[in-house]
Amino acid sequence: MPSVYKTIENKKIEEKYYYINHESGLDIYVVPKNHTSSYALFATKYGSIDNTFKLAGDKDFTKVPDGISHFLEHKLFDNEDGADAFKKYAETGANANAYASFDKTCYLFSISDNGENFDKALGILLDFVTHPYFTEESVKKEQGIIAQEIRMYEDNPGWQVYFQMLANMYKNHSIRLDICGTDESISEITAEILYKCYAAFYNLSNMALCISGNITPEQVIETADKILKKSEPVIIERFKYNEPEGVVKSVTEKKLKVSRPLFNIGLKDCETGLYGRDLVKKSRETGILTEMLFGRGSDFYTRLYNSGKINNNFGAGNITEPEYGYIDHSGEADNPTEILEEIIKEYEDKITNGLNRDDFELCKRQYYAWSITAFDNTSSIANAFIGNLFLGADILDIPEIIAEISFEDVENRLKKIFRRENFILSVVNPI
Repeated sequence: MPSVYKTIENKKIEEKYYYINHESGLDIYVVPKNHTSSYALFATKYGSIDNTFKLAGDKDFTKVPDGISHFLEHKLFDNEDGADAFKKYAETGANANAYASFDKTCYLFSISDNGENFDKALGILLDFVTHPYFTEESVKKEQGIIAQEIRMYEDNPGWQVYFQMLANMYKNHSIRLDICGTDESISEITAEILYKCYAAFYNLSNMALCISGNITPEQVIETADKILKKSEPVIIERFKYNEPEGVVKSVTEKKLKVSRPLFNIGLKDCETGLYGRDLVKKSRETGILTEMLFGRGSDFYTRLYNSGKINNNFGAGNITEPEYGYIDHSGEADNPTEILEEIIKEYEDKITNGLNRDDFELCKRQYYAWSITAFDNTSSIANAFIGNLFLGADILDIPEIIAEISFEDVENRLKKIFRRENFILSVVNPI
């Protein structure tokens, strides 16, 4: 049956997209925008946390080396004829890249030509991602390249202070592991293991393609029809970690070449199991709360900034996923322990004396505005679209979800997430 598409629209915000139920099994989303450039993102719901999994029919879970999703992202640019995918892209005028994160791996390009060159670039993207080619020789070569990347990150203070926080925040969950893996773990990767992980997670039923720009769905279907072959869906069972409350270590430190101590102060969120609209609502509640307490307009920020305890590198944000989450407060300070105590006091004060309704209204309006302006940029659209899609949510619903959040919702979120025993202070001190 030929691929068909339907229009999904939110008339309140005057935004829409086309959903293509492609005959190959791939879900394709085209967000029409009359912009000067177009952006394509081909993603798989597969990241560094997926190091233990089971397919339908398997008796036991398979544990693969840490860092393999990142390794796969590198290796997919190889192909049997030796042609360089980036060189092919350059011939179309497209700028291409890829990245692997905790929960997904994405391959992308941007281009200002919405005609023939876009079609060629899309063909390159779909072709190399769906045609893996690994040999033991090329794997060994890549092990050396990624080992150098790991060593580079070992000298990166921002990377180290962040992953030091996660490693000591989580006892069991694989979020505690570095996305790149370790020298030891990547040395265990073979071509056979790569093919096994590819077959599991790069099945088109586990992937999605989002394109934003002055592109038609018919244009995309024509290119996809030429490249994509029908694949039978796979059922992936991802390992469920039994993660206790509390942190492994409340304070963790190391020394690197920095002029002033760097810190990440994490507050572990132990409420898990939400998905879709409920998860998005929780994420935005937490975001509004974080902005109210620690944003640039907050009393906390003004007080500590004016006293010289923090500088303009201080910030706070939240990660909210189905099986893990945390609020992260980061910056530079001469005395990070003092900042930790100030942060805890701020939470405790708001629990005792209550949040400010005016602050809530202001921050909620900011979040609503951000959800609308996200549609102004093609790369922001595609990345936000895929991020929400893989969490079971629709980007067109985000403004409405934010509008539904009440002051009481945010008060309850504060009471649920604040636990003194769930704080961790990660510091990188000067040598």
